[in-house]
Amino acid sequence: MSATQILTEEEQASARRGGKILRGCLDYVASLVEAGVTTRFLDEKAEAFIRSHEGAVPAFKGYQGFPATLCTSVNEQCVHGIPSERALTEGDIISIDCGVLFEGLYTDACLTVPVGKVSGEAERLLTATQHALDAALQIIRKDTKVGDISFTIQKIVESAGFHPVRSLTGHGLGKALHQFPDIPNLGSAGTGAAIPVGALIAIEPIISAGSDEIREGSDGWTLSIQDGALSAHFEHTVLVQAEKCEVIA
Repeated sequence: MSATQILTEEEQASARRGGKILRGCLDYVASLVEAGVTTRFLDEKAEAFIRSHEGAVPAFKGYQGFPATLCTSVNEQCVHGIPSERALTEGDIISIDCGVLFEGLYTDACLTVPVGKVSGEAERLLTATQHALDAALQIIRKDTKVGDISFTIQKIVESAGFHPVRSLTGHGLGKALHQFPDIPNLGSAGTGAAIPVGALIAIEPIISAGSDEIREGSDGWTLSIQDGALSAHFEHTVLVQAEKCEVIA
């Protein structure tokens, strides 16, 4: 799809319902994070939560062959970590990325959670990444340019001493999980596509404490920061309105 999908009022209502399920799932899974818990345990709990809501389906499981409900990315892993028997340890940070398909529409969201007490660098990284997401949401309204979102995120994280991962972006969504437009986390203000009212978009700063380059793991899915630095990832699905955006997941 090369044009932004505009949701009907009925579709917007469906997206809100799906987003509520997704946000509930992420809040629940985040509450389970502690030292000793495995990422597979978190994944099992997430799938059970989603499927407990009639008509809701984990969006990631089976998507292009991905084997799980969650992407669980720990420390230097930035996206697409596959849940496993890996046990979390004190001082880790874990990005929990999840999607829901409900009534034919996708929602997508992520948060990065500290495991117990974490380093000062990790705390600063989490704060900067969340701040960048919040600031981006504040500027989104009718006809906001993609480049304005990108520039806002880049400016905030770089001023804190961190770097957006260059090759990973936010995106449009709706009837497909990933669709037009791509929304990079760095760019120039006033450039790119204008986002119309009724568009559903995922804003997701994926930020590195070191290199802005990534490497692929041997599993063919997990992407990690090239130099092994920490990574944080926060994401909301939002519905664009005339004067603001509505966070739905």
